[in-house]
Amino acid sequence: MTQDDRPDPTTLAAVRRALDEAEGRDSVGALPYLREAADRLTELIDESMADAVLKQNASLRAAGASAGLTENAVGPRLARTLKLGAYADDRGRVTAAGVERAKYDLEQGTPRQPAAAPAPMRFRPRRPSS
Repeated sequence: MTQDDRPDPTTLAAVRRALDEAEGRDSVGALPYLREAADRLTELIDESMADAVLKQNASLRAAGASAGLTENAVGPRLARTLKLGAYADDRGRVTAAGVERAKYDLEQGTPRQPAAAPAPMRFRPRRPSS
């Protein structure tokens, strides 16, 4: 395992800091810090899955299973990563074909760069509540 295959230490430190801030606070006061920790941890999981499929030849299914996700949940999460975001299809998913293209581009030294950093995934209700 190389240094590039390990979780980003800066992001890990940010998760720890957010959890430290949440500790000792009441439930309401802890919530923003717990949300920050959860968002950063999700980012780490997604980037680690991207590394697994790009550099360690894990399948989308195997990477998802290792993270406790279904295969259908992996594609959209990979589309939010820095390493594979530029390989997402028009549905906002990274497919096996996108991963193969990313591997080829990586070998050639010309990986695509995403247009912008993705915003964290958030729940959106299907219908308005009233």
